[in-house]
Amino acid sequence: MPIIKSAKKAARQAEKRTEHNKEIKKSIKTALKALRANPSAENLSKLQSEYDKAAKKDLIKKNTASRRKAAAAKLAKAAGVTLGAKKSTAKKPAAAKAATKTAAKKPAAKAAAKKPVAKATTKKPAAKKTTAKKTAKKA
Repeated sequence: MPIIKSAKKAARQAEKRTEHNKEIKKSIKTALKALRANPSAENLSKLQSEYDKAAKKDLIKKNTASRRKAAAAKLAKAAGVTLGAKKSTAKKPAAAKAATKTAAKKPAAKAAAKKPVAKATTKKPAAKKTTAKKTAKKA
């Protein structure tokens, strides 16, 4: 049992974090069970979202989350689930194309209007020391 006040607080915080981490891991497990019981795009999306949240909070490593998401996608694909939303290949009207072109040009114009920030230069005292040593060695 901690005696020091800061150690007591650290113990309390550790308990809270442990409970929170258990909840996140439990939500991952329930999402995985739901995907295995009923493979669907919605269940796959929920599971991948849970893995992303856990990786964001450093509960699991980013690559571990990525590997598990890929395995889940493979499991869903084997069950016959379509994995991504298909984008429509229909062409945009001419008015929509013109609007996107002008919208793309506006942020670039604002960026060019900003003035460059002058950098502060500092002198390096180490350079003076090395020249003093070289002159002392020559003499």
